Amino acid sequence: MPTVAITDYTFPNLDIEQSIVTAAGGQLRSGNDKQVSALKALVADADAVITQFAPINAEVIAAMQRARVIVRYGIGVDNVDLVAARQHDIPVCNVPEYCIDEVADHTLAFILAATRQVVPNTLRIRDGKWGLATPLDQMRTLRDQTVGIVGFGRIGREVAARLAPFKSRRLVFDAFVPSDTIRSAGCDPVSFDELLAQSDIVTLHCPSTPQTKKLLNATSIALMKPGSLVVNLARGDLIDTAAMVAALQSGHLAGVAIDVCDPEPIPLDNVLRSMPNVIVASHIASASPRASRTLRETATSIAVMALRGEPLPNIVNEVKR
Repeated sequence: MPTVAITDYTFPNLDIEQSIVTAAGGQLRSGNDKQVSALKALVADADAVITQFAPINAEVIAAMQRARVIVRYGIGVDNVDLVAARQHDIPVCNVPEYCIDEVADHTLAFILAATRQVVPNTLRIRDGKWGLATPLDQMRTLRDQTVGIVGFGRIGREVAARLAPFKSRRLVFDAFVPSDTIRSAGCDPVSFDELLAQSDIVTLHCPSTPQTKKLLNATSIALMKPGSLVVNLARGDLIDTAAMVAALQSGHLAGVAIDVCDPEPIPLDNVLRSMPNVIVASHIASASPRASRTLRETATSIAVMALRGEPLPNIVNEVKR
């Protein structure tokens, strides 16, 4: 009987996955231990592997004796060693369409919360006070803001569409999207440096790759307008956390709104947990009942397709099966 191994999960149970695998004539095996030794034992004789956050590194992949696919619960695949998987002829698949609306909605919520100072004003009232919690110049009108969108994939485009009714100027940097496509969405294509220099708000929607890690660092943050805002719901390692904190403390950045951080969870003693100009969430922008079900059903269905020897969708490491 073919086996689907799930390395780790944050769902209440695996009933959805179990029903799909069982109906396909397979068996499900799961764990929630992210130690390499435990992962190697779990995946050794699995015919398909589904993973969420566990480090599927070269050592873990080398232990896979029968795997026909590695499927990531999510869009990003930065916890999987794509090169090692390719060397072992194992396709890696993701689920690129499951939370587009949720993350785009959450991005707009963060932008509005940061520009309209929603959190400080709520906390002021809870503290028994009244009136503005921040200086008047921190209460921004979105129509007057230039928003720089880094990455114009599915989520970046939905963010741009949601911003359109607010009449913000929208700049886009994406080296892989034609300028005409960006213009057709009512946005202006620019270089990365131009985006930083002209934007009042910078929102990140690109994947984590060797080229994008610490995309916002001390040097690039210095190019931004004094008093800019940064929004990140993509990957924590797109920003050099120490450089971001330093820019917040100096006032060069007026605020940040982040659903992701490097590292995660944010350490208890990290100043980001208590800074008044920081909005922070615990990597939950993708969450909704619909998105969760779509993610789980799609990931498990891809694993079952591999068991059946069917062509696989969403392969991200150039291994064809």
